[in-house]
Amino acid sequence: MSQSTKQTDNTTSQQTHSGFVAIIGRPNVGKSTLMNFMIGQKVAIMSDKPQTTRNRIHGVLTREEGQIIFMDTPGIHKPKHKLGEQMVRTAIDTLNGVEAVLFIVDATMPKGAGDEYIIEILKKVKDTPVYLLINKVDIVEKNTLLGIISSYKDDYPFAEIIPISAKTGDNVDRLVDNLMDRLPEGPYYYPPDMVTDHPERFIIAELIREKCLHHTREEVPHSIAVEIERMQFREEKDMLVVYAAIYTERETQKAIIIGKQGALLKKIGQLARHDIERLMGSKVYLELWVKVKEDWRNREHMLRNFGFSEE
Repeated sequence: MSQSTKQTDNTTSQQTHSGFVAIIGRPNVGKSTLMNFMIGQKVAIMSDKPQTTRNRIHGVLTREEGQIIFMDTPGIHKPKHKLGEQMVRTAIDTLNGVEAVLFIVDATMPKGAGDEYIIEILKKVKDTPVYLLINKVDIVEKNTLLGIISSYKDDYPFAEIIPISAKTGDNVDRLVDNLMDRLPEGPYYYPPDMVTDHPERFIIAELIREKCLHHTREEVPHSIAVEIERMQFREEKDMLVVYAAIYTERETQKAIIIGKQGALLKKIGQLARHDIERLMGSKVYLELWVKVKEDWRNREHMLRNFGFSEE
């Protein structure tokens, strides 16, 4: 599949560094955008809607000198349902067993109770370097940035405080170089051409959900889940056939997703199909249904069915 970007394997010619790095922060601070930029292609979906990331997403960056496995996490927030509780638990649990933590804050937003809560969590993390990344510096004044640094620097003994722009890439190379130097010596955990360890079904479902997020409003985006019901490759047509269900919690939400005379569902399908074709490197036939499962975000068996496991 095209998400595997070929990179040179020089593991035999020099000692490599490798390790796992957690990315945490409040919702909508740019965690997924940063990981995608570092990896060089989309492995986590992006949206301006808070709480877009629901699972722990692994992105693999391989260079001649080593390999970093980034772990993008759900935004830490005050949960309103079982899904939210599980998302926050996933983010916090990710801090265990990593070689470094990237704590991202938004330069356009003042430090809030959510940031202070994360700092209190970080104080329980022992012997793991924590980087404070101040994101979106491309759209703030220098004096504002200095004030943000001042407001955080005495809260925690950060290994580094690095202003970045996940969108434009400002200082991202500096960050990656710093991480590579800090990681312990070790082998590649994944083949050099792999950029994520998630199965194709997961990535395809996420691409469909991303289009739903972009084209719905208010509570609808948060009530959406996507399940790939069937997927097969037809070699005679060089075509991947995907049947997927978009789940929501109420009939009114279902009507919004379908749209007038099915127009919105058709648009979601067209946009998702385009991304899936780029991902898979083949033609795609995508068929979508919209189904209702009332209050699925509070039903544990539904969360398991949609892949939100406790693990």
